[in-house]
Amino acid sequence: MKPISKYILLIGLFTRSIAVSAQDHIYSQFFNAPLYLNPSLTGQFEGDFRMNMIYRNQWTGLSGTLSYINASADLNIPRFGGGVGLQFNRSSEGTAYLVKNNIAATYSYSVGTDDFILSFGIQAGFTNRQIDWNKLVFSDQIDNRLGYIPGSISAAQPPDQTRKLFFDPAAGINLVYRNFMAGTALYHINQPDESFSGAQAKLPRRITGYASYRISLTQNYIYGVDDASYLIPSVVYYKQGDATSMSAGLQYKHKGLNSGLWYRSAGEGGPDAVVVSLIFDIFTGRANGEKLRLGISHDATTSKINYTNTNGTTEASVGYQKYFPNSSNYNKFNGLRCYDFY
Repeated sequence: MKPISKYILLIGLFTRSIAVSAQDHIYSQFFNAPLYLNPSLTGQFEGDFRMNMIYRNQWTGLSGTLSYINASADLNIPRFGGGVGLQFNRSSEGTAYLVKNNIAATYSYSVGTDDFILSFGIQAGFTNRQIDWNKLVFSDQIDNRLGYIPGSISAAQPPDQTRKLFFDPAAGINLVYRNFMAGTALYHINQPDESFSGAQAKLPRRITGYASYRISLTQNYIYGVDDASYLIPSVVYYKQGDATSMSAGLQYKHKGLNSGLWYRSAGEGGPDAVVVSLIFDIFTGRANGEKLRLGISHDATTSKINYTNTNGTTEASVGYQKYFPNSSNYNKFNGLRCYDFY
């Protein structure tokens, strides 16, 4: 890219992050960040204890960091078939290091039978947003031919405030009925004010909706058998303010291997990315239900920004779960859990 075009693109991307009613990031491996997808998924796994962490490095071909981390831990509570959890989110965007740190507690409660489980979840936490104004580049620091002028000082006067702390609640619901799962969640219910300048800038509510269906490819299928093979088509929809995104795809799952292919649209149905994912489950079949999950995925950008400029986006994830000794949690609700769908 020409220097001036590159800086214009970077400024445009950063402006989108800070000035145009900031949007939440989206994980391509949404199934490996369950508490970020929906607080009602707290405790919805085959075990007593679970930990997940996912890292997203977006558009690596551009200068300036666009990185995101989600880490969570939750407990499956047999008495009410739900759970309690804690999650941490961090995002770092742009050369001015617009950083968000969020920590939140989650709680879910479930009702159901051997055929279905309906889970309700809530989340409550705090978000801290901060920026380094000294690293911003303004238009009067850019030459039309040479790009950024090193050592130049802008006449623009940024606000004095560099931090913003606010309360950030969410809620959701999830249904598993035999081989079908669907759920929805609402984040930023109170629409917190993110403004650094004092002029009100509310964070729009984020609505998430998703559905998955598990198709057995194994004859004489027995529900819950790990050695079976499955196809799992899924769709995930996000809406926040005027921004929308939808991912649709298919996973193939056999024993400890899960491979997926996804197409994601953005805006008014325009293309955003094609995603390839590969997940490995290790330690499966142990007596205490111990399982280690490793995941990797790559987004090939198909939007107008294009793959040549961005080099795409890569995600890496790790998950771990197990039963406690002498656990009474085996096969609660006939083992119906969201884990069966990824």
